[in-house]
Amino acid sequence: MRLMAADRRSSWLKGVLDLLVLSRLTEGESYGYEIAKALAEAGVGEIKGGTLYPVLNRLEEAGLVEAEFRAAERGPGRRYYRLTEQGRARLATESGAWLTFHHAVQTMLSPGGTT
Repeated sequence: MRLMAADRRSSWLKGVLDLLVLSRLTEGESYGYEIAKALAEAGVGEIKGGTLYPVLNRLEEAGLVEAEFRAAERGPGRRYYRLTEQGRARLATESGAWLTFHHAVQTMLSPGGTT
C-alpha cells in the first residue's frame, strides 16, 4: 500500500518538479542540496540528486536558470543556480496553468464536483 502511494507521488512530481524548482529560486540563488531540502520541508518528499540535477541541467540548457560554480573554503565547491528573466516569465505562465489544472482536479474530487 505504501509503495503505491510513493509511486503515485513520483508520477505526480514528474509533471511539476521543474515548476517547483523554478519557484524555489524566486527566493534567490541556491544550490542543489538546499533546493532538495526546501522541497522536502514543503512536503513534496525527498528528491534525490539523480532526479534533481538532470532537472537543473535541463532548466539551465533552456535558459531558465543560470549556474555558477563556486569553490568552498572547506569541502567541495558548489554550483549555485539563479532564475533568469526568461525563467521568471516561464514560472509565471506555468504557475497559472498549474493552478488552473489544480482547481479543476480539486473541483472534480469534491463531493458533487463538476467541470
